[in-house]
Amino acid sequence: MIDRRTFLAATGAVLLAAPLTAEAQQSGKVYRVGLIAAATPVSEMAGAEPVQPLVRAFVQGLRTLGYVEGQNLILERRSAEGQYERFGDIVAELVRLKVDVIVTLAHPAAVAAKAVTTTIPIVMAVSSDPVGNGLVRSLAHPGGNITGLTYYVEPEIEAKRLELLREMLPGVSRVAYLGSKEDKDWESPWGKSVRTAAQGLGVTLVPAEFTPGHYADAFTLISRARAGGLFVAASPATYNDRALIVDFAAQTRLPSTFATRESVERGALMSYGASTRDNYRRAASFVDKILKGAKPGDLPVEQPTKFELVINLKTAKALGLTIPPSLLARADQVIE
Repeated sequence: MIDRRTFLAATGAVLLAAPLTAEAQQSGKVYRVGLIAAATPVSEMAGAEPVQPLVRAFVQGLRTLGYVEGQNLILERRSAEGQYERFGDIVAELVRLKVDVIVTLAHPAAVAAKAVTTTIPIVMAVSSDPVGNGLVRSLAHPGGNITGLTYYVEPEIEAKRLELLREMLPGVSRVAYLGSKEDKDWESPWGKSVRTAAQGLGVTLVPAEFTPGHYADAFTLISRARAGGLFVAASPATYNDRALIVDFAAQTRLPSTFATRESVERGALMSYGASTRDNYRRAASFVDKILKGAKPGDLPVEQPTKFELVINLKTAKALGLTIPPSLLARADQVIE
């Protein structure tokens, strides 16, 4: 049972009015923070209220803690714009600028940052299994110069997401599973969790693997599979390419489920997973602690604490679907 929670998105006016903290006012110091995105255009990261919702959540989080650009903060915004090989050069540039903290908005950026600098503090807004990937020693005692948040959640959450899709589509018998070949989504514990759930639900999963930026073969396979639904694996690639995947689902009239609300806002049918916006807001608190003297290696890496079910009613109507009342009652947000 998913508890109904109110997603407080309309806090902008309050945050705009938030005063600087006494410490920030008295110090007179201007901090320089580097912010690295994976695919978001820098133009969508700009300004006091960035267009990109996750970047906006981070900037708002800083503002509530008393950090305001033009007063006590310089925010160096950078993006690889989908070219992950650029991460190393971007980090090197921020090192030359002598930033006080580097904030990475994608797991590959964190990996690149750690490879370039062992002295400048690094805060991860999201990361995938940072212990298993060697970014930190442990969640409780990260050590080194990197800390922040992980998007890592137990594999069972993906099984729950398939159950919710089946509840939305009680008659579905075949569901396409779109996953990254590079990240081995299908073979991962999360993919295994979905496969196990599918057996219990009487659903046949059709795996369709892609490599980042190359979806044609996977889309062709899905189209030929005559699936009744589309399950999109939770990965950085599917998040960054959500517009492309959502458009494909719309063109093929496939009810789709993603792990993040941003995909539903773009037009996907539904999502269930950890709140990425909450992670980005919380990342600001790590920056604040480090700027006030905390060592990143002493700050435990935190896991997601907020989970949300989001349903796009407009998309459901376009697909001719009637959403079960029990599912609507449990949704954290219904987009109309």
